[in-house]
Amino acid sequence: MITPAKNLPLFPESNISSKGDTLFYESMARKAGYGLIAGIDEAGRGPLAGPVVAAAVILKEDISLPGIKDSKKMTEKAREKAFPVIAQRVVAASIGVVSYGYIDRNNILKASLEAMKRAVLTLDPAPEYLLVDGVQGIPLSIPQKALKKGDQLSLSISAASVMAKVYRDRIMRSLHGLYPMYGFQQNKGYGTAGHLTALREYGPSPVHRLTFRGVT
Repeated sequence: MITPAKNLPLFPESNISSKGDTLFYESMARKAGYGLIAGIDEAGRGPLAGPVVAAAVILKEDISLPGIKDSKKMTEKAREKAFPVIAQRVVAASIGVVSYGYIDRNNILKASLEAMKRAVLTLDPAPEYLLVDGVQGIPLSIPQKALKKGDQLSLSISAASVMAKVYRDRIMRSLHGLYPMYGFQQNKGYGTAGHLTALREYGPSPVHRLTFRGVT
């Protein structure tokens, strides 16, 4: 096996195209000598309430997951159906959750990166390389590559996006039981017209992000 360089700059932009191959980046990492490659994504940056949730997923090599794509392009029913399929067919998967309080004390970017970090650190086995959705890497010493729109380019990231979204939606449905007036079961904390009307009428709940515009 090739011994990977600690800070190998995967992957130089070249005439090699990843179009249509959602395992392209995973394959390139394996060719560079990495065996356990994790895809990481988060859900919940935009909502006015609730936590931000990240998932980290290590897929088996050459796995096929029909229908799994960017979670935003799947229906809620399709995501719920996909969640146990992904969980059963991965090498490892983990979740990181960061509270609305942490978001208010810091900011949503730091909270999102912290959620991703927590997800990665609880993976067992530990990953050797990270494929991260977005333009910014996770504050860890593990070699990694940030991929803009990675949830559309990498199957590992797509799987993580589904797991993060489903897990967060379940949290919000649970919070709906405590604060039904805000409609969390439907809006998942996003600033819909009904949610904003409820905020004007009732004020923020203990799970709202007080630093977000429209909450106070």
